[in-house]
Amino acid sequence: MEYDHILILGPTFPHEVVGFSGGLKYLFPGISGPDMINATHWLGALAGVVGTIGIKDTPVRAMIHAAAARLKTAVTLIALTVEGEGLGGLFIGDPLSAWSEAADLSAQRHIRWVESPFQKILSAAPAMYDELWTAAKAMYKLEPAVALGGEVVIYAPHLSTVSHVHGGYIYEVGYHTLPYFLNDWERFRHIPLGVLAHSTHLRGSGVVENGVEKPNVRVTLASRISAEDCARLNLGYLDPARIDADEWKDREQDGILYVPRAGEILYRQG
Repeated sequence: MEYDHILILGPTFPHEVVGFSGGLKYLFPGISGPDMINATHWLGALAGVVGTIGIKDTPVRAMIHAAAARLKTAVTLIALTVEGEGLGGLFIGDPLSAWSEAADLSAQRHIRWVESPFQKILSAAPAMYDELWTAAKAMYKLEPAVALGGEVVIYAPHLSTVSHVHGGYIYEVGYHTLPYFLNDWERFRHIPLGVLAHSTHLRGSGVVENGVEKPNVRVTLASRISAEDCARLNLGYLDPARIDADEWKDREQDGILYVPRAGEILYRQG
């Protein structure tokens, strides 16, 4: 607030909370504190990942732009659309128009449309995701392309930590669908909203019928997190040493997909 001009430099990708990342999100909730983080992430959870990720105009994006309208400091955005180690696009200007163009290009480059949903997906989380908190991208970037009752296996043999910061809360509540929390709100209202949002992002969509939670997708974790901890977290478990990625490759016609570097590309049926 004490500077003459703010310069934001960063990439834009499909995002589970705001639709597409980047732009003024670097300020709100980027540097605006936990209250804003909790509010935006819970609003995104209420909207649902499948109805948010890869969509340009979302409730959270509107909230971020409304917050930024109160900022009197001049802002210039350098928005990047990146592909692997390469640069796909560079947009410089006011933060609304530059981000808008970057999001449009991201929609072309970072969304892979599939004709039919998959029954099983081996989603390999790269080593840069060193906590399940971030490796959850290996689930929600794939959920829109999974058949009802299908399975996503998060393959992360390097991963041993749920979250250094939020692990205590996550182990307390586990991973559940949004209706699970809303139907028993008094029990969970003391949990930070950002943690509850993360829980629903990883567990995916679903319903509660006659008191029984019925997720749309089975989520299995193949990592250094033990079978006992996976059960406590309400996740399936696979021993990563028993997974041969080659057995999953080139089997799209069988309803099986292997994603070697999950977390950037969004898969959607359409």
